[in-house]
Amino acid sequence: MSGIRTRAVHAGRQELSSLGVHALPIDLSTTYPLPDAELGEQALLELAAGAPAAASPVYGRLVNPTVSRFERALAELEGLPDAVAFGSGMAALVATVQAACLVTGRRHVVALRPLYGGSDHLLSSGILGVEVTYTDAAGVAAALRPDTGLVIAETPANPTLDLVDLDALVAAADGVPVLVDNTFATPVLQNPAAHGATYVLHSATKYLGGHGDAMGGIVAAPAEQAAAIRSLRVATGALLHPMSAYLLHRGLATLPLRVEAAQRTAAELAARLTEHPAVAKVHYPGLAGSDPHGVLGRQLRGPGAILAIETFEESDVLLSRLRLFTHAVSLGSVDSLIERPAALTHRLVADEDRLACGISPRLLRLSIGLEDVEDLWGDLVESLEVPIRMNVIPITS
Repeated sequence: MSGIRTRAVHAGRQELSSLGVHALPIDLSTTYPLPDAELGEQALLELAAGAPAAASPVYGRLVNPTVSRFERALAELEGLPDAVAFGSGMAALVATVQAACLVTGRRHVVALRPLYGGSDHLLSSGILGVEVTYTDAAGVAAALRPDTGLVIAETPANPTLDLVDLDALVAAADGVPVLVDNTFATPVLQNPAAHGATYVLHSATKYLGGHGDAMGGIVAAPAEQAAAIRSLRVATGALLHPMSAYLLHRGLATLPLRVEAAQRTAAELAARLTEHPAVAKVHYPGLAGSDPHGVLGRQLRGPGAILAIETFEESDVLLSRLRLFTHAVSLGSVDSLIERPAALTHRLVADEDRLACGISPRLLRLSIGLEDVEDLWGDLVESLEVPIRMNVIPITS
C-alpha cells in the first residue's frame, strides 16, 4: 500500500487523465442530458436506491461527479469501500443515525461522552426519533439493548481529548455497528475501520479542507451501509455542493503535511503549558498519563494538533488579549483558533452533563495551526501573564 502522503495526493484523481485534465474539474450542472428515456429511467431508480453512480447523474440533487471524486478519495484514505458527502458534518450524522436506526427499526443509540456539542444536542433533543443512553467506554456493554442500532464515539474526544480504545469498544458493542467521529485525528493519524468501526464520520469543514473556507461532512462506510445513507441523501437533498467538494478534495493533498506540522507545534506548546503558573491542567494525548489504555502508537499514530487547557478561574481576559489565536469556533485550519467550549461549542449540552464529562467553564480548547511555534508561544505567554498580574491565580514558588 502507498504511503499516506502519496494516497492523499492521488486519491480520487484516477480518472483525470481519461478526462484530459490535470487539475480537479468542477461540475456545477443542476441537470444532465439523458442518453435515452429508458437509460434515464434506470439511472434514476439506481441512484434513488443508493448507487454511487449510474449511466447518467440525471439531476444535481442525486449525485455530482465532483462530489463523487471527493467521496472516493476519503473512502480510500479511511480504508473503506465507499463514502457519502453532505453539506455539513451534522447532516452526515443525521443521515447515518437514520440509516442505522430508523430504517432498521432499532431506535436505540449508545453514545460515549464527551462528544461534539452539536452531536450531543442532536441526539438528546429527540428530533431524530431515537432514544439515547449516554455512558463511558466501560459502560457500553451494560447499556446495550435488543433494539440498539448504533454505538457512537469520538476519539480524541471534543473538547477534552479523551481517548477511546476502539478495539475494546467494538468488542463491547458485540456486533452493533459503531460510528467513530474521526474529525480530530483525521485519516492521517487514525483509521477507525481498521479497528472494527462500521462508520467513520468527519466534519470535513475542519482538517480535510484545512483553510476555513469550505463547509461539508462525510461518512465512510461499507458499500451496503453507504447505499442506505446515500438513498436518504437523495430523498432529503443534503448533497454537498460541488464547489465545496472541490475545495475539500483539494485540501486532502496537503492534509498529511498540515497535520504533521501542526502536531509538532501542538506537542511543544502542550509541554510548555504544563509548566506555566497560570495553567491548572493541560489536556493533550501526548502528555504523560493521558493514554491509560495504550492507544497512542497502536491505534492513534500521533497525539494530534488540538489541546485544551484549564485555567484557575473562569476569565475571558486571556481571550481578549490574544493576537495570533483567533477567538472562534471550529478547528483544523491553517491558523490557530481558541474557544471556551462551555460557552460555545458545548453550550447546548445541559450544564450537569457538561460538567460530568469534564467540560468546565475554565476549559479552553486550542486548535493549533501552521504559525511558528515561538510566535504562538509568545502570544499565549503575553496573554497568560495578565491573570497573574491581576492576582486571578496564586503565584507559587
